[in-house]
Amino acid sequence: MAGVPGLRRGLGILRLLAAGEPLTAATLAARLGLPRSTTYHLLTELEAAGVVAHLPDTARWAVGIGAFEIGTAYLRHHPLDEVAGPALRRLARRTGHDTHLGVLDGRELLYLLRERPPRPQTLVTAVGVRLPAHLTASGRAVLAGLAPGQRRALLAGAGPLARRTDRGPTSLRALGGVLAAEARRGWSVEDGEVSRGYASVARPISGADGQAVAAISVTFPHGCDPPCGADFADLAAVVGRTATEVTRRLGGGPPAVRPPARPARGSSR
Repeated sequence: MAGVPGLRRGLGILRLLAAGEPLTAATLAARLGLPRSTTYHLLTELEAAGVVAHLPDTARWAVGIGAFEIGTAYLRHHPLDEVAGPALRRLARRTGHDTHLGVLDGRELLYLLRERPPRPQTLVTAVGVRLPAHLTASGRAVLAGLAPGQRRALLAGAGPLARRTDRGPTSLRALGGVLAAEARRGWSVEDGEVSRGYASVARPISGADGQAVAAISVTFPHGCDPPCGADFADLAAVVGRTATEVTRRLGGGPPAVRPPARPARGSSR
């Protein structure tokens, strides 16, 4: 993929894949007006760089984990405190709970902002902390807000999923079921999966294409054993208004309408 033409063509592939569902090599070649041999060569190089991923079950290509990492760098270097900080501070005062803004960093959730209420009641997850995305409300809100193919590419090869407590999905199949339910509902909840005795509710922040790029969450004391299945709908509505405000200020669009998420392939153990 040497030279400027190769770079332009590679970027063209990435833009097409980022704009929607995974595509076959033949479709990419046709839309870009490239020979199939050139398209396959470009895809091989991009796959080696980690920015595209091949989905063997559908013979299609999708944005890879490396591209997600590059994309979230925009938010990491964006003046988020100026854009989102005031909204998070108002949310913390309104709810009395800790508030966070996080983005995916590979398969982890990276916290970029944190605001505390005047009388904090919860544990503090500091800025810069990374947690397994599948256990956090924010991580699941972003995953549920991605196009299904992009989500499968991001999670491909994850294998059994780690737990921090005795709660939370342990397989990609189980995670797929959780994400499908949360995508339909429009918000995500974790209850005792990160720390026992605490729960979080999160809503996604959308980019210009309607795909989730980040999430806002609130964390609060909540203990139930066994899990009570509470969805905290009233609190989710309050968080949703803040997420909509921050989405607008970041130049994002309304969340894209997604078909029901299919369970990711992997061990069901």
